[in-house]
Amino acid sequence: MLSNISVWENETYFAPQNIVIVGGGLMGLWTAITLKEQKPNLSITVVERNVTPLGASTRNAGFACFGSPTELLHDAKTLGESAMLHIVEKRYKGIEKIKKYFGNVIDFDNCGGYECLTEKQLPANQINDALAYLNKLLIDITNTHHTFKRTDASLTALGLQNFDALVENKWEGGLHSGKLVQALQNKAACLGVNCLYGITATHCYSQNDYVTIETQQSIVLKANTVILCTNAFSNAINLGTTLPIKPGRGQILLTSPIPNLPLHGTFHYDAGFYYWRNLGNRILIGGGRNSFFEQETTTDIAVTENVQTVLENFLQTHLNPSIQYIVEKRWSGIMAFTNNHLPYVHFTAPNILNAIACNGMGVALTPIIAEEIAHQILPNF
Repeated sequence: MLSNISVWENETYFAPQNIVIVGGGLMGLWTAITLKEQKPNLSITVVERNVTPLGASTRNAGFACFGSPTELLHDAKTLGESAMLHIVEKRYKGIEKIKKYFGNVIDFDNCGGYECLTEKQLPANQINDALAYLNKLLIDITNTHHTFKRTDASLTALGLQNFDALVENKWEGGLHSGKLVQALQNKAACLGVNCLYGITATHCYSQNDYVTIETQQSIVLKANTVILCTNAFSNAINLGTTLPIKPGRGQILLTSPIPNLPLHGTFHYDAGFYYWRNLGNRILIGGGRNSFFEQETTTDIAVTENVQTVLENFLQTHLNPSIQYIVEKRWSGIMAFTNNHLPYVHFTAPNILNAIACNGMGVALTPIIAEEIAHQILPNF
């Protein structure tokens, strides 16, 4: 606890700002960069409670994807075609923006995205019609008539088994999540954004002409506008209201190096509840939380034996037995979800904006949501 802050600190690091962004992950950093690019004279501070952002930004699977066929079919049915396409367009544009800004420094791999299918997910006699339906809807977004293409014959060559069909999307890929966050931090610093780490916000409220942020460290920050990019941890900050989000833990394991690994690409199964990719010559796989929804609705960062066993069993079932490996690393990240699967970007009080809950698509969505935030915030300055 800081009980004796110096005048130097008060007049620099902790001075009143135009904008304070709480949360130094993908959403917070993209927002800071976008605001600074559009209005360089703004004073902006990003506050992060951890040494590195500990939710999902540096703990995800490194996918740059905008939706597998079964996901999009589900969203079209539940949200409607228009809403589904609106969110897909944001994801697609977000991936393109990432490549434009940082493609050379974040190990971006244009390896393509794939969805593996069984009769349970989508019966064989429905696949071609479903892909034709989606491809027609997506023409104006991806500028191609064949966003999704059936390529069942590739399953064996990729070292996969016990699937009935394979759908390819050449416009998706993989990236290095740690390098992406580092690149964003460096970009923000070059633009003059003040980033403070190890500060935990506890209360946020409007008071007179400022928004006040109280912290565990007894530091009080003030700003004209506060943007909360705290995702699954948002309800840990006292706002006087409860936000309509739920946390979702995503567990991951990473194998040892595999000589001559045939697998290359980013893969989904079961509407995205399982996802795996090659990381060089290793396999990274995550998901399985749909087997234990109640348990995985948590902000606890631990890994659990039951989910890890599900992931191991999945690999054993769907990888060719000739592919030998051991599990070398396990970790988890914490996502945030809304009931309608749409991001939550709303003012909860005057000059307090919440920008959270990308529903597992934060890598692709945050660059574009940041532009929407700027459109809402900048007219006030």
